[in-house]
Amino acid sequence: MDKKPEAIAALDVGLKRIGIAITLDGCTILPQSAVLRKNRNQAARDIDAFLKEWQIARLVVGLPKGGSSEEEMERRIRHFVNLLSFEGDVEFVDESGSSVEAAERMRGVTRQRKDGRLDSIAAQLILERYLGF
Repeated sequence: MDKKPEAIAALDVGLKRIGIAITLDGCTILPQSAVLRKNRNQAARDIDAFLKEWQIARLVVGLPKGGSSEEEMERRIRHFVNLLSFEGDVEFVDESGSSVEAAERMRGVTRQRKDGRLDSIAAQLILERYLGF
């Protein structure tokens, strides 16, 4: 009997938007609609609802490495993750360059709007790196 692959979500946590990507089979990664942050409690509720709806077993969260605000952003991201009621495994991975790479990926495809698509493409990249694509 084949074991069903676990559902994994990746988050690209920003101060205004949180990008989300998921894989349900470990092969196909799909960017999702980003969560717009009004405040951290609202954003945590929205992320919790998403994780529950998709029955996510593992959460991969990008952390910025390098840069002048690395420590502050890592503290904020870890604090945000602690607000979640998620009970699955949480792993933190280096997200360095994911937003720049996401912008490159979207160049020519769509105009750069602040609708969260770029954030969710960055989350897709984080998940691709995590899975070794």
